[in-house]
Amino acid sequence: MTKSTLSLLRIVSFLEGLSFLVILFITMPLKYYYNTPEPARPVGMAHGVLFILYVVLVLISHFKIKWTFKTTFLALLASIIPFGTFVADAKIFKKYSN
Repeated sequence: MTKSTLSLLRIVSFLEGLSFLVILFITMPLKYYYNTPEPARPVGMAHGVLFILYVVLVLISHFKIKWTFKTTFLALLASIIPFGTFVADAKIFKKYSN
């Protein structure tokens, strides 16, 4: 069960990080510089769902794997920093999935 939770967390962290970058570098410039707000709504909704799923999976991992408070805090912090989930995958999630 722990292995499947971590596998799902790694997939969701990649998708959440990718959606964050799409919002940051594609849909926000389209919305504010080119006055094209249409792409922001569906991408923003997908990002919101992925963000919530990411947080839930990090908390589940905290209790199942018995992560320290520091590890859990860093994993959660990674979700609000651009490229953070990719770093968290390399430094935290990959270590526990082996």
